[in-house]
Parts: sequence; structure tokens; C-alpha cells
Amino acid sequence: MNVKSRARIGALVGATALTLGALAVPASADVPPGDYRVLAGVGSDTTQDVLNGLGTAVDGGDLIASYNATGSATIKTRATNCVITRPNGSSAGITALNNAIDNNTGCIDFARSSRGVANSSTTDLTFIPFGKDAVTFAVRGNSALPKALTTAQLTSIYTCETTELNDVELTPLLPQAGSGTRSFFLGALGLTEDTFGACVDDTVQEHNGEELDSAGDIAPYSIAQYIAQGNQPGDVIDRRGLAVLGSVNGVQPTLADGTLNTAFPFNRNVYNVVPTAKLTDPTINAAFVDGDSKVCLQESVIEEYGFGTVDNCGSTITKGES
Repeated sequence: MNVKSRARIGALVGATALTLGALAVPASADVPPGDYRVLAGVGSDTTQDVLNGLGTAVDGGDLIASYNATGSATIKTRATNCVITRPNGSSAGITALNNAIDNNTGCIDFARSSRGVANSSTTDLTFIPFGKDAVTFAVRGNSALPKALTTAQLTSIYTCETTELNDVELTPLLPQAGSGTRSFFLGALGLTEDTFGACVDDTVQEHNGEELDSAGDIAPYSIAQYIAQGNQPGDVIDRRGLAVLGSVNGVQPTLADGTLNTAFPFNRNVYNVVPTAKLTDPTINAAFVDGDSKVCLQESVIEEYGFGTVDNCGSTITKGES
């Protein structure tokens, strides 16, 4: 399902330095080398920035270390050992957490996830919500592609039944494998990994508007990420490029004040995932569990990074294997 990616590689050669620079800069938000905090987390691109903000705000910056989805090939999360491949995306972060549990390494304490449970065969992990996001489609602002579509139209685009709109040949994009936004967006369209079309380039880094380099490009985009990239709190880098967000089923992605429209059709909770067996661990419990947890009390930080707040912040009801 990757017929376009080779063509894109050729088209992007001239812009390689710029693209790599844009993707590499966010890695500066990793905790500085040698700053080994109590809790280490990895995973979702969608929530990497808000977790960096929370890491700074909670306990004077000593409790939470969150490592970005992209950057150096490896990260080191503890002073001794714990050099691991950098996980890129929700599923990759959850896999890294499961590996740390299974091998008792102590290298990873939580995973960032922008999706819910994918495998409910066990209750080994607990998905703790802390914010609300929504996902829409993005196109280039200077493209003739519509800025308003329906769910049915998007499904038709991503099954390659619709290949042209407004005399523009469509080139649909999906985030890289392991992305929580990828799985969420496909699910919102009623699709799976096996049913999206062969015309889709499914290799692009999520929430990077610079990937939309031709008039026909269309991609899912976290609305919270788009807002944060515009406001640029903390170390957030503006990766929007010429991308603009579209409306779905007549609903706009943001409100008049520029904040997230939590009533958007494709809305979702975002999670910090922890080992269920460690819910009673005093440090993890205080950081993530219940509405009075250290993370849930940082509503202003969560909103500053484009997310909405949730009534069930800190809930431990949702459990699964991955």
C-alpha cells in the first residue's frame, strides 16, 4: 500500500536538508543528556509536546521525562544501561513499555498513546486519559482541493474510489506504521490496515504539514497538534507548512477563539499508559491516577498545548494488552 512513496522520495531529494532539519529540531525537547527523571515515557507524536510541557510543570521538572517520537536513533532513559531504539508512535511506545515489563528492565514507566486499546486479550496495561483531541484532514492552503468533506468522501478517497476532486489528482497520505493517529483515522472512516487503498502513501511522519508537498496531497492531522504548532508553547516547532485543516460533515475543527472543537466528529481521548500492576505504586499513582493527580491538575498546560480537558481524567477503567 505504498505506490506513491517512491515517487515522493525522488520529489523530495532537493528538499532533504530542510525536511530533516524540521524533523530533527523537536528532539531538542528531550530531557537533556544526564537528566534522568523518576518516570520515563515514550510513544505518540501527538502528545509528545504536551507531555514535555507537563514534564516541565510537574514537581519542578524532576518527575516526568518524555522522549519525542523522532530525533536520534536511540535514547537513554536511565543513568545505567537503558539505551533503547527511539519508539515512533503510540503502538511503538506501547510495545517498548511491554518489553520493559516483560524483561523487567525498568527503562520505561509509561507510554504516550493517542489511541485506545487495540488488543484486549489481557489487562496488563491501563490506559489513563488526560486530554481530548480530534483528528481532521489537512490539505495545502493553495490547493484547489475542497476544504470541507464528509466522512463518506474521505472513505472514498482512502479506498482510492475517488481519485480526483476539483480537477486535482488526489494523493492521499497516512502516518507511518505504529501511529495512533493512523489507526484512529482509519477506524473513523470505517477502514482497517487491510482495507485502505493501494494509492495511499502510508509512510509520512504524522502531523508534519511539510509532507504535503503537492496540490493533491491530503492527510489526517491532529487538531491539537495543529493548534500547538501555531501557538508554539515551550519547545513546539511549527511543522504546518502550507497545510490547512478542513471541516468534516459541516463541523469546523476549531472554535471561534481558535481552540479545539471537542464536538468535532472524529474526537478521541489521549492517554498515558502504565502497567496495571503499578497503579498502586505511589509515584505512578500520584502522577497519573484520579482527577487530583499531578497531571490532571495541570489543566492550563493541557489546554495551552491545544487539547481539551476530560471529565474522566485519571480514570483507570480502560485496560488491555496493547
